[in-house]
Amino acid sequence: MRKTVFHYEAELRVAGFTAIAGVDEAGRGALAGPLVVAAVVLPPDAELVGLTDSKLLSPKQRTKLRQEIDQIALSVGIIEVSAAEIDEIGIAQADIQGMRRALARLTTAPDFVITDGFAVDGIDRPNLAMKKGDRLCASVAAASIVAKTHRDDLMLTWADLYPQYGFAEHKGYGTSQHIVALREYGNSAIHRSTFIWDKSRSLEAS
Repeated sequence: MRKTVFHYEAELRVAGFTAIAGVDEAGRGALAGPLVVAAVVLPPDAELVGLTDSKLLSPKQRTKLRQEIDQIALSVGIIEVSAAEIDEIGIAQADIQGMRRALARLTTAPDFVITDGFAVDGIDRPNLAMKKGDRLCASVAAASIVAKTHRDDLMLTWADLYPQYGFAEHKGYGTSQHIVALREYGNSAIHRSTFIWDKSRSLEAS
């Protein structure tokens, strides 16, 4: 029988866990804007048709699922790590600290945590790092959608303040349009200075 994205949570509940949190982020590779990390605890009877990695969904599908997640989730925690903090501590530490902070924001304390991709030190309860968790595990997929939709909304706000960069189109990622704008206007207050040089050079070489 084919496994669904709810399979892992179901197995963990059989093992005695009752509040399972999935954690994922959006904006790790962007040149501008925050890293957004979300943690989500879904109820045992959750039904979210089409739930999967946010990157595989259209904006309309993500918006619909985000609304459904907000309606049924037992708890949602969202954290924004600013461009300035990313420059200060590095993206790897920003990701790890963001995951811890997002978990701390949950009003339903999880008794098991599933993180997307890599392990997070300092989680004081049973946890699992799941490769491609945002495609395989419901709570992680839900977290990916929450993080992505939250960050996209932020970037649309920044697009109004800094229209010259085209944030509404690329959401701060290193597209050719974005690189051209950076060459013309320089960095804004929400650009990650430590990312610009390497990303710009790699785009020129491609």
